[in-house]
Amino acid sequence: MPLHLRYHGATTIPIEVEGVTPEVVREKSLAEVERLEIFHGNEKLALAEFFHVSGDPSDERIEWEGDLSGVHWIGAKMRRGLIRIEGNAGRHLGSEMAGGEIHVSGNVGDWVGGEMKQGVIHIHGDARNQVGAAYRGSRLGMKGGAILIHGNVGDELGHTMRRGLIAVGGNAGDLVGFNMAAGVILVFGEAGIRHGAGMRRGSLGFFGPNPPPMLPSFRYACRLRPTVVPLMLGQLRQHGFPARDSLWGAQFDLYNGDLIEGGRGEVLLRAL
Repeated sequence: MPLHLRYHGATTIPIEVEGVTPEVVREKSLAEVERLEIFHGNEKLALAEFFHVSGDPSDERIEWEGDLSGVHWIGAKMRRGLIRIEGNAGRHLGSEMAGGEIHVSGNVGDWVGGEMKQGVIHIHGDARNQVGAAYRGSRLGMKGGAILIHGNVGDELGHTMRRGLIAVGGNAGDLVGFNMAAGVILVFGEAGIRHGAGMRRGSLGFFGPNPPPMLPSFRYACRLRPTVVPLMLGQLRQHGFPARDSLWGAQFDLYNGDLIEGGRGEVLLRAL
């Protein structure tokens, strides 16, 4: 039986639950879990002030329930285990995550998987800005693992990403792969502008029906049927992420860039 945390708060002040992770609670009793410190604004309070606590902490599974859109840092720095969220969640979900899995049945805020190292984040809804991104002033963003989002995302998807996989089933905002160092980002819907600006290496795939405009610092290479695309689609399907059958044998236009940074990155646009 997993540890179950049901939100019963009624506050407009942000709540931060950094540190409430499967590996932290596994050796604690329910009473000790209830006394774990969280932040309500700048005030430290016990977890039980806002959550009803039940279940088995040693199970290495945590289920969060309720409208958690004002609850931030869920799963931050977790190293193993499983977190399930039945509802919406706030900012910094899975930030600096080093292992385990997080599954969300609703929408999430900014900075999903910020600077994450390993693990899987699977969101059956929308996310906002800076998914898998570096925090301001940091040199590297996401360093490994996978972030799978069925819905739409905002701007700066994969900002300064170093390794790993990000897949978005819906639309993306501007600056996908901005300053990207390596890794793979796939967008299955439409996307905004200025994608790959400053990218040094890595791969961007825009698989929607309306390819976004390319920056002038990217150079057209060729039209092809990349053998890697079916492999990536198969990997996504293994994770339960939808991948259209029409993409398996589709043609793509390959661009290289950003030429300002050496031109070693690649962008695949689905050919019309």
